[in-house]
Amino acid sequence: MSLPNTLMRSDLRLPGVAEVYHGKVRDVYHLKDGRTLLVATDRISAFDVVLPRGIPHKGQVLSQLSWHMLQATAHIAPNWAIASPDPNVVVGHRCTTVKVEMVVRGYLAGHAWRTYNEGKRVLCGATMPDGLKENDSFPTPLITPSTKADEGHDEDITPEEILKRGLCTPAEWDTMCRYALALFAEGSRIAKERGLILVDTKYEFGRTADGRILLIDEVHTPDSSRYFHLEGYAERQAKGERQKQLSKEFVREWLIANHFMGKEGQQVPAMDDAFVQSVTTRYVELFEKITGERFVPAETGDINGRVQRTLEAYLR
Repeated sequence: MSLPNTLMRSDLRLPGVAEVYHGKVRDVYHLKDGRTLLVATDRISAFDVVLPRGIPHKGQVLSQLSWHMLQATAHIAPNWAIASPDPNVVVGHRCTTVKVEMVVRGYLAGHAWRTYNEGKRVLCGATMPDGLKENDSFPTPLITPSTKADEGHDEDITPEEILKRGLCTPAEWDTMCRYALALFAEGSRIAKERGLILVDTKYEFGRTADGRILLIDEVHTPDSSRYFHLEGYAERQAKGERQKQLSKEFVREWLIANHFMGKEGQQVPAMDDAFVQSVTTRYVELFEKITGERFVPAETGDINGRVQRTLEAYLR
């Protein structure tokens, strides 16, 4: 059975568009009236490299899960979202992106673990205590920021370097830290209700024309977050077993096992239909687990055409 069509790149012809930007995963259409249309494609990236095959329904999962979470956390931090007129689209207030990704880590996993395992105890200016095992929780969540690269790799950075480079003001940094930790606490609470642990995540913020800081982009999705299954977590830690997780990490692990980490000269391994389908299954599982709602796939015959028609009607 053939896989559904995917949206690898949108090509929308809409009234009032002032600027178009194609990111790693999302296509961004800035309107002259101050709104932004964020189209979640089915592209998937790992190690800051866009992989050659799209993942069916991934854009819809990301867009709808992010919209769900933006609504669920709007009382915690003001965000950019206005509407979601299509399963792959969120419309919001245009912001100038603060070139800092606010990575919040509650557990020693992923990049933090790889750094820790090398014997280092400081990551992006945050101190990690001695005596921890992989996937242990930190005493309190850590903020380990990275630069927000327009292309290529994001880089670890310290708060001091952020301010030194003028990437944001001290007041903006304080605001982003406060919002990020509050969002992580709320995301952790929501996850726990659904039988999950929010391990780590990243938040992006933007400035409005009048200087306000808003949460932008996606929130608590499998692209931006790592989740463990809560049931059996403590037992697996005690036995030194791998944790059951719902995130994009399994894609990274598959790439590493196939000798790819985004380094120069490395070739992206071939992704067969079975692997692509398994990625879709994982994304849908997380959507249903975190929202408690059944995922209803949108029509995929002509995804770009569907989005075009929907947005034409919305913008009238």
